Formats: sequence, structure tokens, C-alpha cells
Amino acid sequence: MDKREVAVERVCYPMPCSLVGANVEGKANYITIAWFTMVHPKPPYVMVTMNKVHYTNAGIKENGTFSVNIPSADMVEKTDYCGLVSGRKYDKSAVFETFYGKLKTAPMVKESAFSAECRLVQTVNLPMEELFIGEIVAAYCEERFLTDGQPDLRKMNPLILVQTQKMYAAVGRELAPAWEAGKKLIK
Repeated sequence: MDKREVAVERVCYPMPCSLVGANVEGKANYITIAWFTMVHPKPPYVMVTMNKVHYTNAGIKENGTFSVNIPSADMVEKTDYCGLVSGRKYDKSAVFETFYGKLKTAPMVKESAFSAECRLVQTVNLPMEELFIGEIVAAYCEERFLTDGQPDLRKMNPLILVQTQKMYAAVGRELAPAWEAGKKLIK
């Protein structure tokens, strides 16, 4: 099986979508971001990466806070909208019901399956992007998305961005238990 060289600009893997929230000039704003991930377990840190031109970046730096909201698949149109338009011209806070938690300056989307409010820990300057690392101060999830008190991905049905095909997808079927499936290969 031969491998063929492909473009390096976009890695071909599915990315979960999020709505990153920040107060900008005193008003809630949201942007759709797929470049985010956990980066540290204790304390829990999350990282989001956004192009330097985005309106939301100024709010994160101004307040030192932001939120990461995981939308369900039924929120695909509103999530896509928040990635298409700029908060400089459109009031994206009008699309959702906003709530605040402990930090008081990290707006969160009430309709999202899961929300985390974060305190900015570090900003990393990249050539075109800014990478924001935040400590998760509190997380919120509706009861209907929980199983045994924990967020359940199957119930949340999060959006996945498949960037190379320019489409949204939903999480597929379960395959095998993590930290278990490969044990039979340990010799």
C-alpha cells in the first residue's frame, strides 16, 4: 500500500466544534472554533486557537476570560452562522440565550450541550493565530446530557467539522473501550 503526498495546510481529521464566548466592549460575542483541545489535566486547561483578526480575541485579552461551549448537532445552523459573520457587524449574542457563571465575564450559551468558563492563563503568538490557554474554572451541562452525573457524548451529539470536505458531521458509533482495546497486544 503506497502513500501519496498531500497538502500539509490542513490535517485530515475530524475536529469537534465549539462556540467560544467572550465579552467584547461589554457585550457577549461568540465565534465558531474547531481548533481547541484539553492541554492539561490538573488544573484543567483548555486551548483555543483563533486568527488574530477575529473580534473575539480582543475580548479575551481585555477580560482575561472566555468560554468554550459544545453545541449539539441540532445547533448546526446557528453554529455555522457564528463562524460566518463577525461580531464587529452582527450581534451574535442575539442568536442564543447567554448566561454567566463564577467569573461573571465569560458569556456562555445556554442552549449548548456543555459549557466551560475559563480564566486566561497564557497567550501564545503564532504567525497568523493567537493561541489562548485557559484554566477551566467551572463547567455546566444540562441533566438530559448526563449519564451517572457525567457528560455523555452520545446524548450531547456534538458537531464535528471535517475541514477537508468542508462539512459538519455528527459523532458516529462506538468502536471499543479506551485504555482497554489495545491491551491484548501488550506482550
